[in-house]
Amino acid sequence: MVYIGVCSLVGSLSVMGVKALGIALKLTFSGMNQLIYPQTWAFTLMVVTCVITQMNYLNKALDTFNTAVVSPIYFVMFTTLTILASVIMFKDWDRQNPTQIVTEICGFVTILSGTFLLHKTKDMADGPTQSLPMRLPKHADEDEFLPEGIPLKCQEPMRSP
Repeated sequence: MVYIGVCSLVGSLSVMGVKALGIALKLTFSGMNQLIYPQTWAFTLMVVTCVITQMNYLNKALDTFNTAVVSPIYFVMFTTLTILASVIMFKDWDRQNPTQIVTEICGFVTILSGTFLLHKTKDMADGPTQSLPMRLPKHADEDEFLPEGIPLKCQEPMRSP
């Protein structure tokens, strides 16, 4: 959870930095040069640092845990923290009417619910995950099967004819 948490937090900060860079570039292209201000370059450095850190921790999480576990948790945490950071840093909800805020919350709940349902029902489509017992021969020359073994449906002692 620490790797995914750090990755999600840094990812949400990188989204805010990219949003700030987008505003700066929009102003620059409209005629007000923003490249002369150190804040523009600070946001550029912040975005590069956040992206590198985010990729590092995401790779650590994927090395440690299964992708089927990391992806949904990362997606939900990243979305949550990005919305929270946007509300705090840009005061997005100040300029929205209550209908827009409720719609955004409903969309967020839909994302959470859909991610949860997809993660929980993927096991149901595959059926129960029972590992089949494997029979390994004691000596490779006694049996014509390779030493990897074959899956058996039930464990019964082998009888010779």
